[in-house]
Amino acid sequence: MSFEFDVPEYKKIRVLVDTDAACEADDPFAIVHALLSPKLIVKGIIAEHFNENGSMLRSYNEIQTILESMDMTVPVFKGQDGPLSVDESESEAVKFIISEALSDSENPLFILCQGAITNVAKALMFEPSIKDKITIIWIGTHGEAPCKAPFTEFNANNDIPAANYVLQSGANIWLVPSKVYITINIGIAEIQRRIRPCGKIGEHLFTNLVDYNMSQFAGWTQGESWSLGDSPAIAIAINPGCGHYHGAKAPLVLADTSSAEKEDNPVIRIYTDVDSRYILEDFIAKLEIFSGR
Repeated sequence: MSFEFDVPEYKKIRVLVDTDAACEADDPFAIVHALLSPKLIVKGIIAEHFNENGSMLRSYNEIQTILESMDMTVPVFKGQDGPLSVDESESEAVKFIISEALSDSENPLFILCQGAITNVAKALMFEPSIKDKITIIWIGTHGEAPCKAPFTEFNANNDIPAANYVLQSGANIWLVPSKVYITINIGIAEIQRRIRPCGKIGEHLFTNLVDYNMSQFAGWTQGESWSLGDSPAIAIAINPGCGHYHGAKAPLVLADTSSAEKEDNPVIRIYTDVDSRYILEDFIAKLEIFSGR
């Protein structure tokens, strides 16, 4: 079954999805949401590391698994192998970010970042001029400063120098901090009932999450629910008004991921909430239509 509606061409945006897809279980849901959204012209999916040896390649392989489960073909690019401090190369993903940003397309370019922000930082380092040609939506940090870290914020912590480089770059940044992205809660029972029946990709999303939930790495979870914390990056690209936001100086990320004030940091957009009902229902409805349910 296909969508019985479309989006006017002038409202469509190009997107690059930058994702640590194999880190745990929420990235795949966000990737699928992006791929199923008519407003988003997905130009490529970029594998992000999560500060473990081989993690970028694991993310790359998970992206391929998702595409195979959906019988879709989208360009996939290998990103940096690790944080800025250990990887001085220029990955194929970085080259692609730069080339896409410098293209003459009339559709604006958004980079949807669902993990460490190393690939975008590296691209800005190699070609600073792209800062005026992109909008970065990032799931990361604890938000507006000053703010003590209630816990170690995973995405920023995986490359703090990259986080601060991007936040200080002057690029157009829409930040989705921890207190916002943790609110996208869904029960695993609902995933079993509503998402699992949606074909091969529904089965993969459910099984991948359940397997991770039962693993030794999921001690931080509540047991029978999940926060699809990466999904706001997609939903905000589709509908920037699905939450409230304001302009504030970009935070300086400290070693413990606290947000500190830095007077000369640029002003960015910081979201203070998002509509979790809209985000989850939009995703599930699109998946049901895609699978013919």
